[in-house]
Amino acid sequence: MTIQLIFKIAAVGILVSVLNQILKHSGREDQAFLVSLAGLLVVLFWIVPYIAELFETIQTLFAL
Repeated sequence: MTIQLIFKIAAVGILVSVLNQILKHSGREDQAFLVSLAGLLVVLFWIVPYIAELFETIQTLFAL
C-alpha cells in the first residue's frame, strides 16, 4: 500500500463530507446519502485488490 492511496482516500473523504454538508443544508438529504454511498464504493474498489493480496499472503504464509 502506498502513501498515494492514503492521500486519495483522504481526498475522497474530504470531498464527500463537504458535498454531504452542502446537500444537507440545501434540503437534499437523499442526494447527500447517494454521494456518501458513491464515495464509499469508490474507496472500496480501490482497496479490494489490497485485501485480496493480504488474503493470498496469509494463505501462503500458513500454507493452506
